[in-house]
Amino acid sequence: MGLKLAKAMGAEVSLFTRSPGKEADARRLGADHIVLSTDAAQMAVVANKFDLIIDTVPYVHDVNPYVPTLANSGTLVMVGYLGPLEPALNTGPLVLNRLSVAGSLIGGLAETQEMLDFCGKHGITSDVEVIKIQDINDAYERLLKSDVKYRFVIDMASLKS
Repeated sequence: MGLKLAKAMGAEVSLFTRSPGKEADARRLGADHIVLSTDAAQMAVVANKFDLIIDTVPYVHDVNPYVPTLANSGTLVMVGYLGPLEPALNTGPLVLNRLSVAGSLIGGLAETQEMLDFCGKHGITSDVEVIKIQDINDAYERLLKSDVKYRFVIDMASLKS
């Protein structure tokens, strides 16, 4: 959703990924550029480039490799993970380059309505896979194997069956 929303807002959008096979999906979702974060050469090309990075990774991960890609006064916003970072965040580059690390959760009712109105105006929808409640165990197994693209949504009509 972040890619879609940023693109609809007129941003030039880059996606950091550790998986080289995501390019087609990333472009479909709105990415102008894809950066393989495990490739030192690609990371060097985007050094000091970004004013804003929105980190949506939902588990503990090393954010230090992304800090050098922030432009002076840039901000890395954590929206996907709550908890301690490992390894710890190196604050030296933050201080020397006036960088910020911030966090954000969902907004209130007014912000949520504004986002829904924006999505409606721009035809932005979630990418989901609809499943029947009877398939919940299979869906859970797929989740454990990381075999899920985006989100599962349970078809509530299947509760009657």
